Amino acid sequence: MSRLPAFVFAGATSVVTGAASGMGEQLARQLADRGSDLVLLDRTGDRLTEIAAEITAAHPERAVETHTVDLGDADALREVAVRIRAAHPQVDLLVNNAGVALGGLFEQMTLEELDWVMAINFRAPVALTHHLLPALLVTPGAHLVNTSSVFGLIAPPGQTAYCSSKFALRGWSESMRSELAPHGVGVTTVHPGGIATAIARTSRAAGGLDEQDAERGRAFADRFLTYPADRAATVILEAVRRRRPRLLIAASARIPDVLQRAFPAHYTSVFGLVQSRLVKSGFSSRAVKGSTPHEGSELSRHRT
Repeated sequence: MSRLPAFVFAGATSVVTGAASGMGEQLARQLADRGSDLVLLDRTGDRLTEIAAEITAAHPERAVETHTVDLGDADALREVAVRIRAAHPQVDLLVNNAGVALGGLFEQMTLEELDWVMAINFRAPVALTHHLLPALLVTPGAHLVNTSSVFGLIAPPGQTAYCSSKFALRGWSESMRSELAPHGVGVTTVHPGGIATAIARTSRAAGGLDEQDAERGRAFADRFLTYPADRAATVILEAVRRRRPRLLIAASARIPDVLQRAFPAHYTSVFGLVQSRLVKSGFSSRAVKGSTPHEGSELSRHRT
């Protein structure tokens, strides 16, 4: 357990990326419920404006600021960060939540496609944190949340780009935790399992992947995204309050984590066998739907 005191949401300034859908939207709404002022980033401006208006209507006392930006555009992100710093010299909570997915084997994708995933899932959180770090460091008890994934714990085939970005985010987050601890800043790395968001339906397919195969893959993946996004957000904020360093959400993240630890060289084959038996027994869906959240599904649409 961290020695930092419990995080206080009331009166805090919270920055959330990917706030126009999925977990990001739910985090924004629940942060406002807990008394935080909001700075919301997303690529989809219209939807972000709608959500901000709804939050303001429900909590007129809360300040809600929005920025429409593509996190993959480093220059645009830097400009937005400068505006945020100018308006908010102190930031209490930064949640790097936005993410994108790319399906296909490594041989089927271009380096540009891989770079697109890395830019949004890894370099953008790093850059935004770097830009806002002075505002976090001067805020007593500030906190940083980075949404990795179950695919930041295990690496199945067909997910080379996504896993690369999420493993990188996990490693950077763990190193940052040690660096920021002496400054009184907490860090939580979130590993969501199958959260009910649009990431599978909106994922891109590698250029060399047949579109019919890609669509079948999206449909298959979407079946496993069953954990409610609002419950995931609640668990994440509780982890922030308690200063938990690592959070796994849903059985679809906890089970792979256990298998990876037990069979580090062969977990993919073991997991496939266990999964097939669970599905046949009817246990898998019950375990996912009835589990207590743990990681934080990064399987959330890129909303920045």
